Amino acid sequence: MPKQVDHEGRRRRIAEAVCLLVDEHGLEGVTLRDVATRAEVSMGAVQRCFRTKEEMLLAALAHVGERVTARVRNRLTAGPAQSAATELGLVAGEVALLREEHRAEARIWLAFVAGAAVNPALAATLRSSYAALEELVVRLVAEAAGGGSALGGATAGGPAAGGSALGGAAVDRAVDARTEARTLLALADGLTAHVLVGHRTVAEAEEVLHTHLAGLWARC
Repeated sequence: MPKQVDHEGRRRRIAEAVCLLVDEHGLEGVTLRDVATRAEVSMGAVQRCFRTKEEMLLAALAHVGERVTARVRNRLTAGPAQSAATELGLVAGEVALLREEHRAEARIWLAFVAGAAVNPALAATLRSSYAALEELVVRLVAEAAGGGSALGGATAGGPAAGGSALGGAAVDRAVDARTEARTLLALADGLTAHVLVGHRTVAEAEEVLHTHLAGLWARC
């Protein structure tokens, strides 16, 4: 019988190989031969999965985003029910990629951000990732402001949550939640870079993040 090939598994394996190479050499250092060697597959197998280098890079970028998203979901669901405020702190910490075990992911992510400045396809993928994160954080901020949990019940405001049906106060809070979400995500992104280049220590970055969150709860 012909050997069954796990095509999705192979694509993930190649995407992981691309990520490792990006971490070591940047986007420009990713070559077909090196990807095949690192993934332990033939160059033909790589080309059957991805027609161009850009397709490989897009898959690798999506792979990093999926890993971060999976960690966020695990942190939100692994333990007992938590307040939305606690959940938001967990999400912010994961997105900022401050911990040592996530340093490689931070390097890879920022390499893709730099590449996206001159590559429209990468930029479009990053915009999609940021938009999804923003919706999650908007929901968490709105729930925290309402004293609820983001994992249960309807969210307070926002287009995806049907905020217009909740009355004027909920809509106002959703507008605030949108601004706060954008601010928090921009801060987390900046802290990623500051820690990576040594401008801030992890402890200093965490203090900045915690101080901002404390101010957010005071405003709520």
